[in-house]
Amino acid sequence: MKRRTLFATALIAGLGLSFQAQAATQWDLASAYPTFNFHSQNLAQFSKDVEQASQGDLKITVHSGASLFKMPEIKRAVQGNQAQAGEFFMVSFQNEWPLFGLDGLPFLVSNYDEAWKLYQAQRPLLEKKLDQQGMVLLYAVAWPPQGIYTNKPIQSAADLKGLKWRVYSPTTARIGELIGAQPVTVQEAELSQALATGVVDGLITSSATGADNKLYENLKYYTNVQAWIPKNAVVANKRAFESLSPATQEAVRQAAAAAEKRGWEESRKVDAASIAKLKANGMQVDEPTPQLKSDLVEIGQTVILEWLETAGAEGKEVLEASGRMRALGQGANARMIQRATTAN
Repeated sequence: MKRRTLFATALIAGLGLSFQAQAATQWDLASAYPTFNFHSQNLAQFSKDVEQASQGDLKITVHSGASLFKMPEIKRAVQGNQAQAGEFFMVSFQNEWPLFGLDGLPFLVSNYDEAWKLYQAQRPLLEKKLDQQGMVLLYAVAWPPQGIYTNKPIQSAADLKGLKWRVYSPTTARIGELIGAQPVTVQEAELSQALATGVVDGLITSSATGADNKLYENLKYYTNVQAWIPKNAVVANKRAFESLSPATQEAVRQAAAAAEKRGWEESRKVDAASIAKLKANGMQVDEPTPQLKSDLVEIGQTVILEWLETAGAEGKEVLEASGRMRALGQGANARMIQRATTAN
């Protein structure tokens, strides 16, 4: 009898463990960046934090390097629950909704503190839009400021004319047009090959992207114009998120808040480390000349005004909430800004 009781107890315990293992929810999270990129490393830590905080109730498998979906496909895959979560570069979707492109506007912000304040103003509208699209915003992390990579020193915007200019968003495409370059759409996973084969010979991107992709192997100059500070958004499918228990939802939110804080702090460190890596590998890192900065600010004003015309009241609301409208209004284009925002 005793042996039967022990056997029954062991069987029940084993079935219980098996049931728990089967009951654990499995999510796939799609990302386009290589595993060594700081965004990917942050995702990996986020995944570990979620599993620990949920006591194994939710396990997230991170698929980096565009191994599950290519970058332009990730947002749609999450909306359709083909992947329960994903990371996408917001400015690439500006044509879908103008405010996705907010932090890609040239010289709207000049440092991380201003970028964070802009994000806080943007976030309520961002969460609302993603909710309408069937998604939940988990967190967002900034890239380092964007600079210009070329094979020749850049003294003014005129020096950029004629370059085969890599673009990744409507804004980078528009800048290419305004400087007289030839815009070419290239995703990050294809960037090294595009440079090696001469498909592009100039681009604007972060110090981190330059270091990760070893742009110093094909380009000689990095001009640190700090044009803008764009963000990646990490999102979950709304139905998948709402199917989690309240305790697991809270575990995800807590892990997301920690990932956001950690990611912004790491972005600052990565910028300095990446610039050092560019220099160490023979790339010349220059600060922009007064003429180049003046040229780019003028181009930036044009881009911002065009954006305001399409963003309308929502765009004006975010710029005012972040204090950036006041800063813009001090410029020579104040009347044009007013006309652009009241025309909607």
